[in-house]
Amino acid sequence: MQDPFKGFNDDQNNNGDGPQGFPLPPNYATVVNPETGNMRIAKVGFSWTMFIFSPFPTIFRADWYNLLCILGVQMGASMIWTMLISPNELVQATPFFELGIQLLWGLIYNMMYFKHLFNRGFVPADDRSRDLLTRAHYWSQPKEK
Repeated sequence: MQDPFKGFNDDQNNNGDGPQGFPLPPNYATVVNPETGNMRIAKVGFSWTMFIFSPFPTIFRADWYNLLCILGVQMGASMIWTMLISPNELVQATPFFELGIQLLWGLIYNMMYFKHLFNRGFVPADDRSRDLLTRAHYWSQPKEK
């Protein structure tokens, strides 16, 4: 299969083949749960899908924990926002507030997703994913006892 991401990877074209030999984009990491063999592939960095379509990416990934966290924070922030802003200013200021909330979820959702997977026992599947997750500060090596 021809690599559609050629030129974005190193000279050896070592982009960490995904399942069934399909190439992965350079900013995607693979994690696996050694106990169950369950594998997840997700992007590292800003989540454009969460920025534009929040909260649907959590539903598509079956990430119910983060969905409930996001909905709780968003509802709480919206209630506080409506209590603090006068009704005359609410119409003009609310789009900026919503844009800020969407930007927040775009910035931190992928990290939330990976951290939750790590808490559930997932580990990076290969060295490339481990390096990518370490550089992005999503993963830190477990401390030896």
